[in-house]
Amino acid sequence: MKPKSIRLMLSTALVCWGALSVLGLTDPYPKNPDIDAINYRFEFEFSDETDEIQGKTTMDVRFLRDSIEQLRLDLINKIDAPGSKGMTVLSVESAGKTVTFQHEADVLLISLPYPSKKDQRLQFTITYQGTPATGLVIGNNKYGDRCFFSDNWPNKGRNWLPMIDHPYDKATCEFIVTAPAHYQVISNGLLVEKTDMPGGTRLTHWKQSVPIAPWLFTLGVARFAVQEVDTFEGKSIQTWVYHQDREAGFYDFAVPTKRALEFYSSYIGPFSYEKLANIQSNAVGGGMEAASAIMYGDNSVTGKRTERWRNIIIHEVAHQWFGNSVTEYDWDDVWLSEGFATYFTLLFIEHEYGRDAFLEKLDKSKEIVDRFNSLNPGYRIVHDNLKDMRKVTTIQTYQKGCWILHMLRGVMGTDNFWQGIRTYYQKYRNSHACTLDFQREMEEASGKDLSIFFQQWLYEPGALEVAGGWKYNPTSKEVEIVLDQVQEDGSLFEMPMEVALYFEDQDQSQLEVLQISKKSNHFIIKVPEMPQKIKLDPNTWVLMDVLSFEQQKK
Repeated sequence: MKPKSIRLMLSTALVCWGALSVLGLTDPYPKNPDIDAINYRFEFEFSDETDEIQGKTTMDVRFLRDSIEQLRLDLINKIDAPGSKGMTVLSVESAGKTVTFQHEADVLLISLPYPSKKDQRLQFTITYQGTPATGLVIGNNKYGDRCFFSDNWPNKGRNWLPMIDHPYDKATCEFIVTAPAHYQVISNGLLVEKTDMPGGTRLTHWKQSVPIAPWLFTLGVARFAVQEVDTFEGKSIQTWVYHQDREAGFYDFAVPTKRALEFYSSYIGPFSYEKLANIQSNAVGGGMEAASAIMYGDNSVTGKRTERWRNIIIHEVAHQWFGNSVTEYDWDDVWLSEGFATYFTLLFIEHEYGRDAFLEKLDKSKEIVDRFNSLNPGYRIVHDNLKDMRKVTTIQTYQKGCWILHMLRGVMGTDNFWQGIRTYYQKYRNSHACTLDFQREMEEASGKDLSIFFQQWLYEPGALEVAGGWKYNPTSKEVEIVLDQVQEDGSLFEMPMEVALYFEDQDQSQLEVLQISKKSNHFIIKVPEMPQKIKLDPNTWVLMDVLSFEQQKK
């Protein structure tokens, strides 16, 4: 990473750690804030005879302060029990010399040859072997063919890769795989080497030159059909599917990858990676957005270009910007990945397929939000130092996160929203951010204090429900509107809300913006004549339920 990137990462870390300090919280998912992984070089030997893997990882590390005596890495260790899975470290070397280490409780502690100096770089080589319990899925695909696929999200990479397994610690990576020659190998970045070796094996070397979070390191080893579909800004767009699915898979994945890349690049900022590969895999169910190499489930190939899989492709491509290039500093802020990818999928749909298709998806999203909220009324989008990584996301992270961005666009205005998105991406591209960073950029773009908006929608549970009505005063030519917040949990929201007044002349209407903030809200609006109809939120900007809103009798 360049020095500027390091400074940006450290400043972001201070902001995000500061937020935890204010809340009086400690992180149960240990970080190494004084150690920066620069590059991982993963070398593996895979076999058809055994699921045990032989691994060697060479790790380039920068120490950010003096007097560090140990390097702490995450790596699931094998326990002494029949049938147990995990990794056994055989040796650790640095500068050609053996160094001491401890490997227990799924932590690999490597003793430095001498205490660190600030900004010092060292390299360590870890040789190990074992059978991963998860993280690397070894088994048959739907056609009964043996294959090897990574499944690192959110913290399963430590089952087979020794690393700092935390989203904030970005690094470049290389995968060098020796496997039987009937396999093809796909990974992040660009292909460096493919060489047939003695004994019917093949060595394949992929190199990712843009720093990414460790859960995005990806690997696929299978009998593939491979197509160079197109290029985008001189970068290859590829399809990798099981050889049995060659025709149907090449058809399905031909679209809409390039159109989505063009849209996001034009509206957000440059695509960060060296290629984009769509890959069929038996390690995921839907999609997994690994940087430059997206995995899709066994059944993703239908030969029909279904809307469901089309939208999954759009979603995973959106992740290349949000989640991959701009990565959440901590899993507590995972909405910065999933909420963003969900909303930017809808924005592409609005751009490519029209406003009605966009509103249809937004309405379905609201149904999901409402259903989840009724079952989980205390759920918040931003976590408080999540302890259980199985709960990193829920459907609400995606769908309410999507709606929060849509409401923010409504509050800011579309032009300001896009300006904020672009500056946020530009500032944190190939780095990481937290919710406070995003809030700051959107406040700069809009010129508004958005602290209440962010607090009520991201850090607090609840949903907005309103009930009320309106009446017309012919003497003063005024409409009085009453809107009560009637959510049963006692919460109160502060939100601008559009109201449209329609008159007898169908070509004439009046749009006003009301600011609700109290339990009971009263508004007076001057009008030319009695409205025939009044509609709340006519342009669908607010996540709310309107329980009643009718004209009141005199």
